[in-house]
Amino acid sequence: MENRTQEALPDIRKTQIFKAPIGKVWDAVATSEGIAIWFMPNDFQPEPGYEFHLNAGPFGMSPCKVTELDPPNRLSFRWGKDWTLTFELKALGDQTEFTLIHSGWNAASVTEAGESHAIVRDRMNQGWAGLVTKLGAFVEA
Repeated sequence: MENRTQEALPDIRKTQIFKAPIGKVWDAVATSEGIAIWFMPNDFQPEPGYEFHLNAGPFGMSPCKVTELDPPNRLSFRWGKDWTLTFELKALGDQTEFTLIHSGWNAASVTEAGESHAIVRDRMNQGWAGLVTKLGAFVEA
C-alpha cells in the first residue's frame, strides 16, 4: 500500500541567462548585501554551517542554515523547517546561466504560518519568477 503521508511536490526551478559575468552574479546571490537588494533583508554569511535569518516581513524572521558553498558555482541553504534554496551559476563567457531551485515541497505539509505547501508553492512559483527578473535587472545594470 502506498504511503500517502509523504507526497512530494516538484521543486520550483527558474533558469535565466544574465548578461553579467559570473563573479557579479555570485556577489548578488552569495553576500548579505546582494541578497537584500533582490530578495530579503538578512544576516547571511557565506560560510558552510552558518545560521542566519531572512526577514520575511509579515512572516517574521525565517531561520536558515548554509548547507553547501562552492564559489562561484553553487550555494544551498535550509530555509525554515522544510525548504532548501539552491543557487547554481554557470559561466557562459561574459554571461552567466543562473538556476534557482526551491525544494522541500510536500502536499501533506504546512508552513510555519499554517498554510498548505500546495497553496504556498503556487504563490512562491509566481514570486520567484519576479525575483529572478529583479536579480537580472540588478546584475545587468
